[in-house]
Amino acid sequence: MVANMTEDQLLVLVIKYLKEAKRGALQQLLEELHPYDVAQIYIGLPDKHHHKFITFLTPDQVADLIQELDSELQIEILHKLGIERSSKVMNLMDNDDLADLLNELSVDRIQEFLDVMKKEDSQHIQSLMSYPADSAGGLMTNQFVWIHADQTVRQAVEKLKTYASFSENIYYLYVINAEKKLVGVVSYRDLLIADIDVQIEELMFSRVVSVHVNDDQEDVAQTIERYDFIAVPVVDDHNKLLGIITVDDAIDVFIREANEDIERLSAVGRDIDFNTKAITASIRRLPWLVLLLFIGLLSGSIISGFEATLDQVVALIFFMPMIAGMTGNTGTQSLAVVVRGIVTADVDRATVVKLILRELRVGLIIGLTCGILISLIAYFWQDQNIYLGFVVGASLLITLVVGTLAGTMIPLMLHRFGIDPAVASGPLITTINDIFSLMIYFGIATAFLSQLTAL
Repeated sequence: MVANMTEDQLLVLVIKYLKEAKRGALQQLLEELHPYDVAQIYIGLPDKHHHKFITFLTPDQVADLIQELDSELQIEILHKLGIERSSKVMNLMDNDDLADLLNELSVDRIQEFLDVMKKEDSQHIQSLMSYPADSAGGLMTNQFVWIHADQTVRQAVEKLKTYASFSENIYYLYVINAEKKLVGVVSYRDLLIADIDVQIEELMFSRVVSVHVNDDQEDVAQTIERYDFIAVPVVDDHNKLLGIITVDDAIDVFIREANEDIERLSAVGRDIDFNTKAITASIRRLPWLVLLLFIGLLSGSIISGFEATLDQVVALIFFMPMIAGMTGNTGTQSLAVVVRGIVTADVDRATVVKLILRELRVGLIIGLTCGILISLIAYFWQDQNIYLGFVVGASLLITLVVGTLAGTMIPLMLHRFGIDPAVASGPLITTINDIFSLMIYFGIATAFLSQLTAL
């Protein structure tokens, strides 16, 4: 029944069960759904049904639901549950997700929840919360299975069976020594095909790819992507195994970083979505726009500086928006290419030189193509004025090359100095390119002013 129902039909049915207090029917329905689908139902429910919906769920279901929601709705559910029931739910949550959730609360509120949790879980959570949120330590979970090298496949499989419900990932079994240092890794597949009496030491890979607990989350996600791992171990300075980071967490990192980059590229600001209030969205956008407003005043001063040129050749005004707009567009395109490339590739000197030369060639090709085209348009449109066609075409060629290089080099320079290149947002690149394009355009026009006015 559920398989053929749309999300709206599911929502209507859930509301019906809630109104009629059919707890058993609701449970039967939810058991066929993925936690993500349950979360979408919760989001779609009118606020007045939220509390009753939560009370109809088991602690396991609530834990799964919370882990699929954003921090605002997570906190809302905790308040609805109360301290006692919340503590039961928290004990069932993945420790890394729980640490992220608690970090959203006040210090007093955090301590309330920690006090009613199991002592061991509370200690683990506090340990995870001590690491920066954007580091490997803040991303990892300590719910994993380890084994010693001198144990057998039989013992390893038995341990996996015992801790399967505890571990977030059972695809890899990590091998540690007496000092809890990471010395190897063996996959679940290797265990399945090996003889049950073989020692783990004979099966394990001793060259283990790991990440440091203080590594940035982007670097961790790239490591998982680069090696096609399902999980990667996290170690400290002494190679002691502290936790693991799973591929689903890496995907979350990529999505968050991509969203942040898009927000910065468009100078929109953070956390603006369809539900953000107008005043909030305005406040978050204004700083960038005010900065660009003052930078944009330079464009006006440049135009006023060439007022005499414009007075003598009015036709230059027709092509001014096109010159500035095209330069900004090509700069923004290059910026997007570079920001995406920095996220997905190792950036060294050779890569940078290769990229700059490639974008230079791109700028020349685009500039020549567009420059020749606009030259012909200007020539035939403005009474076959060959000099006007040359000025407009040459200006567009040079400005497109400059715009392409600016969109390439600015994010590379920011990356070189350890600054997130996405802060070189599109509007900033566009505004800077406007200034250069107008200077180049009017500079070339002034140089050929006598020829432009002679015809």
